[in-house]
Amino acid sequence: MAEIKITQDNFEKEVLQSELPVLLDFWASWCGPCRMVAPVVAQIAEEYEGKIKVGKVNCDEEQQLASMFGVMSIPMLVMMRGGKPSAATVGYQPKESLEKALGIK
Repeated sequence: MAEIKITQDNFEKEVLQSELPVLLDFWASWCGPCRMVAPVVAQIAEEYEGKIKVGKVNCDEEQQLASMFGVMSIPMLVMMRGGKPSAATVGYQPKESLEKALGIK
Protein backbone atom coordinates (compact mmCIF):
# COMPACT_ATOMS: atom_id res chain seq x y z
CA MET A 1 0.00 0.00 0.00
CA ALA A 2 2.89 2.38 0.84
CA GLU A 3 1.96 5.99 1.47
CA ILE A 4 -1.36 7.57 0.61
CA LYS A 5 -1.81 11.18 -0.46
CA ILE A 6 -4.30 12.67 1.99
CA THR A 7 -6.53 15.50 0.76
CA GLN A 8 -9.59 17.28 2.08
CA ASP A 9 -11.63 15.02 -0.24
CA ASN A 10 -10.38 11.67 1.11
CA PHE A 11 -9.56 12.66 4.72
CA GLU A 12 -12.78 11.33 6.24
CA LYS A 13 -12.63 7.97 4.43
CA GLU A 14 -8.87 7.35 4.73
CA VAL A 15 -8.26 8.77 8.21
CA LEU A 16 -11.41 9.25 10.29
CA GLN A 17 -13.07 6.00 9.16
CA SER A 18 -9.88 3.92 9.00
CA GLU A 19 -9.88 0.61 10.84
CA LEU A 20 -6.10 0.90 11.19
CA PRO A 21 -4.18 3.60 13.06
CA VAL A 22 -3.06 6.32 10.62
CA LEU A 23 0.28 8.11 10.68
CA LEU A 24 -0.12 11.54 9.07
CA ASP A 25 3.00 13.24 7.72
CA PHE A 26 2.47 16.99 7.27
CA TRP A 27 5.17 18.19 4.85
CA ALA A 28 6.07 20.60 2.03
CA SER A 29 8.38 20.20 -0.95
CA TRP A 30 10.56 23.20 0.04
CA CYS A 31 11.17 21.91 3.59
CA GLY A 32 14.65 20.41 4.16
CA PRO A 33 13.78 18.48 7.35
CA CYS A 34 10.68 17.12 5.55
CA ARG A 35 12.93 15.69 2.83
CA MET A 36 15.17 14.21 5.56
CA VAL A 37 12.28 12.44 7.34
CA ALA A 38 10.56 11.26 4.12
CA PRO A 39 12.68 8.07 3.73
CA VAL A 40 12.09 7.25 7.42
CA VAL A 41 8.32 7.64 6.97
CA ALA A 42 8.47 5.50 3.80
CA GLN A 43 10.37 2.81 5.72
CA ILE A 44 7.75 2.85 8.49
CA ALA A 45 4.99 2.58 5.85
CA GLU A 46 6.64 -0.47 4.34
CA GLU A 47 7.60 -2.15 7.60
CA TYR A 48 4.19 -1.74 9.26
CA GLU A 49 2.03 -2.32 6.18
CA GLY A 50 -1.24 -3.91 7.24
CA LYS A 51 -0.77 -2.64 10.82
CA ILE A 52 -0.85 1.11 10.25
CA LYS A 53 -1.72 3.36 7.33
CA VAL A 54 0.62 6.20 6.37
CA GLY A 55 -0.79 9.36 4.85
CA LYS A 56 1.14 12.29 3.39
CA VAL A 57 -0.44 15.75 3.73
CA ASN A 58 1.14 18.46 1.57
CA CYS A 59 0.68 21.59 3.69
CA ASP A 60 0.89 23.91 0.68
CA GLU A 61 -1.93 22.08 -1.10
CA GLU A 62 -4.02 21.18 1.96
CA GLN A 63 -3.89 24.31 4.10
CA GLN A 64 -7.29 23.58 5.65
CA LEU A 65 -6.12 20.19 6.98
CA ALA A 66 -2.87 21.72 8.25
CA SER A 67 -4.87 24.41 10.02
CA MET A 68 -7.26 21.83 11.49
CA PHE A 69 -4.27 20.09 13.14
CA GLY A 70 -2.64 23.34 14.24
CA VAL A 71 0.46 22.73 12.16
CA MET A 72 2.93 25.53 12.91
CA SER A 73 6.21 23.75 12.04
CA ILE A 74 6.94 20.91 9.65
CA PRO A 75 7.56 18.09 9.37
CA MET A 76 4.82 17.26 11.83
CA LEU A 77 3.82 13.63 12.30
CA VAL A 78 0.49 12.83 13.94
CA MET A 79 -0.65 9.34 14.94
CA MET A 80 -4.42 8.95 14.63
CA ARG A 81 -6.24 6.14 16.43
CA GLY A 82 -10.00 5.78 16.17
CA GLY A 83 -10.19 9.07 14.27
CA LYS A 84 -8.49 11.03 17.06
CA PRO A 85 -4.90 12.24 17.45
CA SER A 86 -3.02 10.08 19.98
CA ALA A 87 0.55 11.38 19.58
CA ALA A 88 2.52 13.93 17.57
CA THR A 89 6.11 14.93 16.84
CA VAL A 90 7.62 17.96 15.12
CA GLY A 91 10.92 18.04 13.26
CA TYR A 92 13.29 15.35 12.08
CA GLN A 93 13.88 12.34 14.31
CA PRO A 94 15.49 8.97 13.58
CA LYS A 95 13.18 6.01 13.00
CA GLU A 96 13.52 4.48 16.49
CA SER A 97 12.69 7.81 18.16
CA LEU A 98 9.65 8.30 15.94
CA GLU A 99 8.35 4.80 16.57
CA LYS A 100 8.64 5.32 20.32
CA ALA A 101 7.21 8.85 20.36
CA LEU A 102 4.26 7.87 18.17
CA GLY A 103 3.53 4.62 20.01
CA ILE A 104 4.12 2.44 16.96
CA LYS A 105 6.57 0.02 18.55
